[in-house]
Amino acid sequence: TDEQHRFGVNQRSNLKNKGIKPDVLYMSATPIPRTYALTIYGDMDVSIIKEMPKGRLPIKTTVKSKDEIKDVLQSMYDELKLGHQIYVISPLIEEGENTPQDMTNVNELRDKLNLAFGKKYTVGLVHGKMPSAQKDLIMDEFSNKKINILISTTVIEVGVDVPNATMMVIFDANRFGLSTLHQLRGRVGRSDKQSYCILISDSDTKRLEIMESTNDGFKISEEDFKLRGSGDLFGTKQSGDMEFKIASIRKDYDLLLKAREDSLEYLEDEKYDKDKLKQELLSEILDS
Repeated sequence: TDEQHRFGVNQRSNLKNKGIKPDVLYMSATPIPRTYALTIYGDMDVSIIKEMPKGRLPIKTTVKSKDEIKDVLQSMYDELKLGHQIYVISPLIEEGENTPQDMTNVNELRDKLNLAFGKKYTVGLVHGKMPSAQKDLIMDEFSNKKINILISTTVIEVGVDVPNATMMVIFDANRFGLSTLHQLRGRVGRSDKQSYCILISDSDTKRLEIMESTNDGFKISEEDFKLRGSGDLFGTKQSGDMEFKIASIRKDYDLLLKAREDSLEYLEDEKYDKDKLKQELLSEILDS
């Protein structure tokens, strides 16, 4: 399963049960806390590709408050002047009864960005409530550079590849989880052009600090694990604290890693003595 963080525990179990002990390969740029915990326990072999594709540059991520919107618009204009394209993300499609007043929806963003850039540049809008054909048409226009700024919800989180898009602006970024933020950021930086991610939020959260400090998906997962807990390794919870009487996976995970290394080393040594052990046991049986 690719993008395995998008599958639930039961879904993955159902896929696994389609064969008798099948080989399973999970792929993801953003492992969720539960997966990270499984790797710590040693129940999963892990391969990490840390090298970026040739010519790619690390994405520069900054956190801005809503008061700094003029700086954000200037940065957007600088990218547009270079002929590059921009994603603008909001968690909301439209305002609801229980929506906090300070949150920005995609329709508001379209109006504001049309006001700021509409005379020179084309602004497009896509969200989950649109018919599939309409969404596909807008995405094709963005891919073909007919749309310069694409406003969207998280429907563009996965599977969108537009190398000319060099900026990701996320409004109310504090409303998103780490895995979603990392996936959204991954929509840019897909060419040799320098790319940027701007997280707009008036809440200074630990999650946004983590995003600003690293592009490493596994490091982000590790921090997510510390913040949210590992979930239930034998149940269906994908985050939250496991209940131990003394230990804490989050606080004691360095010790847990060391214990795992020691146990693997012990088991490796035991393999060499297996034949000797068999011989000793056989001798004991014969003697008795």
